[in-house]
Amino acid sequence: MERDYQAGLTARSATLALRRSLAAAGIDTPDVDSRLLIAAVLGGSSLDLIREPDRILTADETTALMTFERRRIDREPVSRILGQRGFYGRSFRLTPATLDPRPCSETLIEAALGLAREEGWSQRPLRILDVGTGSGCLLITLLAELPEATGVGTDISVAALATASYNAERNGVARRAEFLERRYLDGIDGSFDLLISNPPYIESSEIARLDPEVRVFDPLAALDGGADGLDAYRELAAGLSRVVPEGWGLFEVGAGQAPAVAGLLRHHASNAATIVSRTWNDLGGHERCVAIKTQSYP
Repeated sequence: MERDYQAGLTARSATLALRRSLAAAGIDTPDVDSRLLIAAVLGGSSLDLIREPDRILTADETTALMTFERRRIDREPVSRILGQRGFYGRSFRLTPATLDPRPCSETLIEAALGLAREEGWSQRPLRILDVGTGSGCLLITLLAELPEATGVGTDISVAALATASYNAERNGVARRAEFLERRYLDGIDGSFDLLISNPPYIESSEIARLDPEVRVFDPLAALDGGADGLDAYRELAAGLSRVVPEGWGLFEVGAGQAPAVAGLLRHHASNAATIVSRTWNDLGGHERCVAIKTQSYP
């Protein structure tokens, strides 16, 4: 480990040393992680390692690399170490107050954009509500993809809302986004065309079994969905028709939860004239999103 980082260390040899160290510590992805961390130390990208493999690290860069190594061995995710995560082709700042967006959550974006096309929303003003916005990645991505849309992101964490506001500025949609401190749908006024949410859905008893990268570094409030993992969906389902009277509610769900969540949503929409529910699978073939549309009686 530290003895491998000697004076005159090149980008190539540093990458090999870090890869060996991470693999020995039981990190699942030592190749990818070592390339990303070395690239960050050198202030470039992984491609720069290919272009300049013999570049000599400075003393400060070597010190930074050793710090990154210790943090990753302590199971801090690379995205947390670097303070940012790529999501749907854009970059988002992460802080301890925000969930680290997962690739499976991009399924929500694909589903939302598909619904927007079907409903003819792509080129008209569209109001979006993102409940539990965290880093803001869902709302900000949709606003970037739908230039006529405006949106509101809510969260119980003031620190998360500050991060989301920064990310909205960073991605050029701040003028069309508003961020409010709210619990689920409490205090939400007006109506929206689309509600999107990745709520906490892990059963409380399962939290202790999560990988350290999740259990230690993601905020508990963004993970813990109660005894059966469905507490958030119950609260959202109860108020959905009030804030989305004529549109779609779209939710990320955990493995095996889609039927139960769809049942909750349909139950609370039982007074509607028409109920349409749909699901989407992620790239792993798991049901990842549940959506419901209600049409009220005149």
